[in-house]
Amino acid sequence: MTKALIIGGGIAGPVTAVALQRAGIESVVYEAYPEHAGNAGAFLTVAVNGLDALRALDLHQPVMDLGFSTRTIELVSGTGKRLGVIPIGGVLPDGTTTHTIKRADLYRALYEAARGRGIDVHHGKRLVDAEVLANGGVQASFEDGTRAPGDVLIGADGIHSRVRRIIDPAAPAPRHLGLGNVGGFTRTAAVSTPPGAYVMTFGKRAFFGYVAHPSGETWWFANPPSARGAARRLVPETLTDDQWKARLIDVFADDVGPTVDIIRSTMELVGGTDQYDLPKVPTWYRGPMIIIGDAAHAASPSSGQGASMAVEDALVLAKCLRDLPEPTAAFQAFERLRRPRVERVVAFGARSSSNKAPGPVGRVFRDLLAPFFLKLIARQSQDWLFGYHIDWDDRVRLGEAK
Repeated sequence: MTKALIIGGGIAGPVTAVALQRAGIESVVYEAYPEHAGNAGAFLTVAVNGLDALRALDLHQPVMDLGFSTRTIELVSGTGKRLGVIPIGGVLPDGTTTHTIKRADLYRALYEAARGRGIDVHHGKRLVDAEVLANGGVQASFEDGTRAPGDVLIGADGIHSRVRRIIDPAAPAPRHLGLGNVGGFTRTAAVSTPPGAYVMTFGKRAFFGYVAHPSGETWWFANPPSARGAARRLVPETLTDDQWKARLIDVFADDVGPTVDIIRSTMELVGGTDQYDLPKVPTWYRGPMIIIGDAAHAASPSSGQGASMAVEDALVLAKCLRDLPEPTAAFQAFERLRRPRVERVVAFGARSSSNKAPGPVGRVFRDLLAPFFLKLIARQSQDWLFGYHIDWDDRVRLGEAK
């Protein structure tokens, strides 16, 4: 194999390009948006398993330098009852912890890493179609009329993936989770928690979370109920910041805690989108084309694993193409290695989302049983979720099961 076309320049795209380069495979990244136009967003966590995967490509340190260590989540009810504390991945043997980072900073770090290693990234290239060539390769066609040939095409183009539809016109659409996303950054005396310790509130009408940055800023997000249908794309609502603040203050008015003060003190909000996931995409590849990351298995943001799953995918796919150069064999191995894990993560995230808005009766049972289940979840997730490690030097073989 000599050349891969990577569609999408968010998280999965640049990391895949770097991983392929390490595997000896040339690639070019094609991003639909102009440079930096797609970098808007609030913040996210890169869990220890994601950082462990980035370490194999020497990409972990820039991400950690731009983010900050976040080790725990304290869960409370809207009445102020403390439900419990769970770790976010624990600590790796070398001291690495889960980090929280602004989405724009993560994009920039990965983009600059790819460009710094000589990888071509073309902006303003929105994919229209792709066709399998007679020689077994693939040709991508873009909205601006240009085309690009390659040996394989990798769709890293997100939850509303065009590549997914090209591979399988009957592919499922994203599932709307009934929750919205909005967040912001502020400074307020209402927050007294130590840096890196999330506080998340199961409010009476919505879910709210915040974390103190080492600088003294408070980073926060809210998940108000949303009744918009799954056919709607992830686009910002046409509300001003003041309108959003008024809506959120009303939603959280009856909850105990600093939520309203945090929202009221915020000068600029980010987001105004809906939450979606992709529970199961039957077809990940066709011929020389494959989808990875959110294009293949988007988990709810509640999982805290979206970025980490994309990074893991990138590393595993590069290993498969390195060790099984024939695309079909490589893609088969990739699906065997990844599908069980990522679908488990999607299911985990869906359960977390459903607990955010369970209704009045559900809230009572959730708050009563939460301490028990939090201990159980924390104990189990440390192994299967956060303890996952990809050994770059291990060879991928036909029929490999794990």
